[in-house]
Amino acid sequence: MARLIYLPSLCGLKTMIDLYPFAKPFIHSLDPERAHGLTISLLSRGITGTARRARSFKILKTSVFGLSFDNPIGLAAGFDKDAEAITGAQKMGFGFVEAGTVTPAPQPGNDKPRLFRLSRDRAVINRFGFNSKGVEAFAGNLESRRTINAHAVVGANVGANKNSDDRTADYVTCIDRLYGLCDYFTVNISSPNTPGLRALQSKAALEDLIGRVLDVRSAKQKSGSERTPILVKIAPDLLDRDITDIAEVALSTDIDGLIVSNTTIERPESLRSVDKSQTGGLSGKPLFAPSTEMLRRIYTATGGQKPLIGVGGIASAADAYTKIRAGASLVQLYSAMVYEGPSLVERVKSGLAHALKKDGFSSVKNAVGSDVRL
Repeated sequence: MARLIYLPSLCGLKTMIDLYPFAKPFIHSLDPERAHGLTISLLSRGITGTARRARSFKILKTSVFGLSFDNPIGLAAGFDKDAEAITGAQKMGFGFVEAGTVTPAPQPGNDKPRLFRLSRDRAVINRFGFNSKGVEAFAGNLESRRTINAHAVVGANVGANKNSDDRTADYVTCIDRLYGLCDYFTVNISSPNTPGLRALQSKAALEDLIGRVLDVRSAKQKSGSERTPILVKIAPDLLDRDITDIAEVALSTDIDGLIVSNTTIERPESLRSVDKSQTGGLSGKPLFAPSTEMLRRIYTATGGQKPLIGVGGIASAADAYTKIRAGASLVQLYSAMVYEGPSLVERVKSGLAHALKKDGFSSVKNAVGSDVRL
């Protein structure tokens, strides 16, 4: 994350200068996980590294699963695992921020090194393995955040502990504890870094999991709480029968949407970086095409009846627009900021607003799925 220099202006105010292009060589000289930790530390203190105040574009305002968003650009889960830097991330101009993945009990995750920059490929490989300070610490951070900015859209991405005897129960535990502290939940069943987790995407397991987490929501609503949307995050490496099963479960249950997609275990032959063979989930530019194709297929399989969040390889306004036209009501990014810096968010927003107007769309909703024939 870029540092900022504040210089006295002629009128006695402070002028903010973005130093990310100058700071990037230093940041990239650090171990990737150490650099990430530094970024979280700065954001938790409100230091965003952005050169100007976030702008708002009327055409980008949208509503999805009952929530209102200033813009459809979100920060993907995995960046702020313990909900420590939500307010700082919001200041960067995101329309929503998804924190996590959080697990019920604290766990260290996989052995280091576990985060790798593939600079030649504009990509990242991680095998964190749901490193988490646990749901209690996560809840405390959400409670503190809501006293500062209670109206911003914040999602909680929940997962299961590696050594859990009942992983579905772990999702129930997290949602039960965090209910009322966030604006939506994401059930993460698609990380490749927790052995066996992706098996929860099978039809029977997914039906059981969704049924149990929806029971939590029903109980909360009966006790007077508001209805909180629940989404499911899926992998980009699904087979045709998996897509059919997930679509059928989504359409037959009361979940509010799907996030497409998580990182991939595939390794394209085009990768050139020295760490291209590291195990873990690949994100960034090489993920854009397969994740967008999966988005189109899920949008088609669900008949556009369930809102989708498009994730994977977004590094420009054109990328975000492509995801929206492929069926995404909202989009998320993360890895591209490693290479583009925090000002990327404002560039994507401005470019997306321009693209919508140029093509005659009056809103984001009008453009959703416009390239897909149902």
